[in-house]
Amino acid sequence: MMIGSFAGARRAAALALLLALGACAETEEPYVERPVEELYNTAADLLADGQYEQAAIAFDEVERQHPYSQWATRAQVMAAYSHYQADAYDEAIIAADRFLQVHPGHESAPYARYLIALSYYEQISDVQRDQRFTQLALQALDEVVKRDPGTDYARAARLKIDLTFDHLAGKEMAVGRFYLRRGDYVGAINRFRAVIERFQTTSQVPEALHRLVECYLELGVETEAQTAAAVLGHNFPGSPWYEASYRLLVEKNLEPVESEGSWLAQAWDSVF
Repeated sequence: MMIGSFAGARRAAALALLLALGACAETEEPYVERPVEELYNTAADLLADGQYEQAAIAFDEVERQHPYSQWATRAQVMAAYSHYQADAYDEAIIAADRFLQVHPGHESAPYARYLIALSYYEQISDVQRDQRFTQLALQALDEVVKRDPGTDYARAARLKIDLTFDHLAGKEMAVGRFYLRRGDYVGAINRFRAVIERFQTTSQVPEALHRLVECYLELGVETEAQTAAAVLGHNFPGSPWYEASYRLLVEKNLEPVESEGSWLAQAWDSVF
């Protein structure tokens, strides 16, 4: 008796679910193709209102309903831009890359490449973390410069490349300071040396030179410490890092002097 009641209750619940689903299906709005201009303007209005996720969906609808129109081509780029504005960087990269695959020679291709680079650039994390996105951003920005020279996008990309190099140099500095605090002076020197050799135009260089002075003095390699201080003083004479290095040398009765056999002298041979 109880089994029969239980089975009946399950049949009743299933019937109720089917009726509910049927009711939902009856209330669904039927698909209606809308004029392409109307679809595009709706998407543009959503974008202007800051409803970026909805705008991306609306731009995709332009392409879905009118795939061979010129509006669809424009909508692909705008969908990528909408994703970017929504901080949906992975979706922005996918959309922009898809556009480039289909329209590599389109007049909007330079912007699509720049949008991909920006999407990677915006994901650059703190220097204490993995720098995968930094490398990806650098590669994408470099492609913009090479593929679209002379454009505003290339000029903007060059500026961001400088900032990206500074970020990578900052990563090396963070690791070098860690080794320095632990007393691993050789490990620290390798990191600070990488900054000097690979990122010589970045803002991290003055501190890197000073840290080299510290490390070499700790190891008793006075000629390298003096050369690092000489390079620092010659290129950044007003830097507080040079003042700190100079004090360290004076404490040991030394002064900044270049040693021609030093790797630092070779790295900065254009200076001397």
